[in-house]
Amino acid sequence: MRGDERIHLWTAAEVARAEVPRRHLPYLREVLEWSSEFLVSGHPELGRSGPVCPYTQPSLRKQLFHLAVPADGAGADLSSAVGSLRAWYERLAAGLEEEDQELLTLLLVLPHFDRTDSAELDGLQRAAKDAFVADGLMIGQFHPVCEEPGLWNSLFRPLRAPVPLLAVRKLLVFDLPFLLGDDVHMDHYLRRFAPDIPARVRGQLVSRMG
Repeated sequence: MRGDERIHLWTAAEVARAEVPRRHLPYLREVLEWSSEFLVSGHPELGRSGPVCPYTQPSLRKQLFHLAVPADGAGADLSSAVGSLRAWYERLAAGLEEEDQELLTLLLVLPHFDRTDSAELDGLQRAAKDAFVADGLMIGQFHPVCEEPGLWNSLFRPLRAPVPLLAVRKLLVFDLPFLLGDDVHMDHYLRRFAPDIPARVRGQLVSRMG
């Protein structure tokens, strides 16, 4: 286990081996099972071939997939827990090659959030996203009633997880569709990746500007 006074953090392997406090084990395992089954598999409603998330399986295989929970008593200040998650991401990424940095994934699992009301978690993600994107990171929200549509099928809901959580990973050039609705995010994206944007992604930009 790693962590500080705001979060506790485990690898996926530690969760699978039940090397976490018993009170956290049920929902951490629920999230790990969802990650290692739903995210790594194809889906008939996805709208493209391949797994729902192409990064999850290699992240799990290379032991770069981590799950965290707020420390006891930290639930009242979740913004600090999110800040701690970001600090841990940067700490772990510092010792990795660039290829592995792209696979490093941290999930902050929030089992005490209302599973039928997304407003609080969606708000927490929106409040954090500006700073994350500015620093080359992505933060996304997952929960049972998430209405965010799939990129290739607007009827598919890929961000529906069994337990509310926030996910942090490196910002990648292929994340363009997640940033198109915000000019500030787009500015950070272009500063980071232009002029080395792949042709397929440039096509998305041209379509957006058209």
